[in-house]
Amino acid sequence: MKHVPLRPALSTLPPYVPGARVPVGAAAFKLSSNENPYPPLPSVVAAIADGAVDVNRYPDMYATELTDAVAAHLGVQPDQVVAGCGSVAVLGHILAAFCDAGDQVVYPWRSFEAYPIAVTLAGAESVQVPAGEDGRIDLPAMAAAVTERTRVVLVCTPNNPTGPAVHADELEAFLAAVPRDVLVVLDEAYVEFVRDPQAPDGLAVLAAHPNVVLLRTFSKAYGLAGLRVGFAVADARLAAGIRSASTPFGVSHLAQLAGVASLRASAELLDRVERIVGERARLLAGLREQGWAVPDSQANFVWLPLGDDAARFAQQATAAGVLVRPFAGDGVRISVGEPEASDLVLRVSAEFRR
Repeated sequence: MKHVPLRPALSTLPPYVPGARVPVGAAAFKLSSNENPYPPLPSVVAAIADGAVDVNRYPDMYATELTDAVAAHLGVQPDQVVAGCGSVAVLGHILAAFCDAGDQVVYPWRSFEAYPIAVTLAGAESVQVPAGEDGRIDLPAMAAAVTERTRVVLVCTPNNPTGPAVHADELEAFLAAVPRDVLVVLDEAYVEFVRDPQAPDGLAVLAAHPNVVLLRTFSKAYGLAGLRVGFAVADARLAAGIRSASTPFGVSHLAQLAGVASLRASAELLDRVERIVGERARLLAGLREQGWAVPDSQANFVWLPLGDDAARFAQQATAAGVLVRPFAGDGVRISVGEPEASDLVLRVSAEFRR
C-alpha cells in the first residue's frame, strides 16, 4: 500500500525539547524556559483585554503600529522592522528569504536548539562550530567555517544556553573576515539583560554593516512569552525580503497591542529587568562560592556544565521543587526566577556537590 511520503529531512530533524511544565496541582518553581517570573503590567493586561473584543477580525498584517513603536524606541526607520510570531518564527522567515537547498548556515554549538531545526526546514545545511569550554562563542572558528556555500551566519549573543555575550572587538574582527554577501544574524533575544561593558551595541553594528540583521523578542525582558511576538531589524532592502517571506497575519492583534503597551511602559518593565539582573548576580556568586565553574551569564539564566550528570541534577532539582532544563551530555540551564527559587537552586546545587 502506497503512503504519502514525508520529506526525508524530517527523519533527521532534531526535536525541540520544551522546558518542563509544572504539573497540575503541584507546587514548584518553573526555571526551565527562561521566562520572566513577573506577570504583565496592569497597563499591558488592560490593552490585551480591550483588544479581545476585536478578535473576530484579522490583525493588521504588517503590524504597523507595533513596527512604528519599535522603530521609534530603537531610533530606526519603520521599514527596517519586521514583526513575527516570536523571534523563532522571524528566524524561519530570514532563512526562507536567503537560503536555497544546499546552502550552508554557520552557527555555534551548543547554542539555541531551534537553529538546527530551522536550518533543516529551510532546506539548508547546518555547519556547527563548537563553543569554547568557557561557554563563549568561538568567532574566529566561525569565520574560518564560512565557505562559498555559506549564506547565513547565526551569532547568539548572549548565547543560549551558556550565557556569555560576544565582545565588540571580536565581533568587529569577525565581521571584517566574513564576506559582505553573507548575512550575519545577531540573535539578541536577551539583550536587555546584558551588563558586560565589552558587549557590542547591536544597533551601532547594524548601522555600520548592511549585511547584519538583529533578531529580538518581547518574550523575555518584556514578559510576553505567551503571546509570541518578536522582530528583526535590518537594512530596508533586506527587511523587505524578510517581510515577503513572512506568514500573512502572523502576529495576533492581542500580541501587537501588548507589544505597543509594553514599549510605552518600558521604563517600568526595565526596573523588573534590573531585579532579575541582581538576582542573576546573587545566583552566580552563590554557585561559585560552592565551587562551581559557571560561565559569565549576561542573560536571564545560568549554565552548569555538568556533562553526563545533567539529567541526574535535573531529577534532584525536580524532587526538591524546582524545574530546570537539562541538555543531555552537556549541562543544565537554570532560569533566574524569584529569590525563593534561587535559594532552592543553591540548596540543590550544594547538596549535589557533596
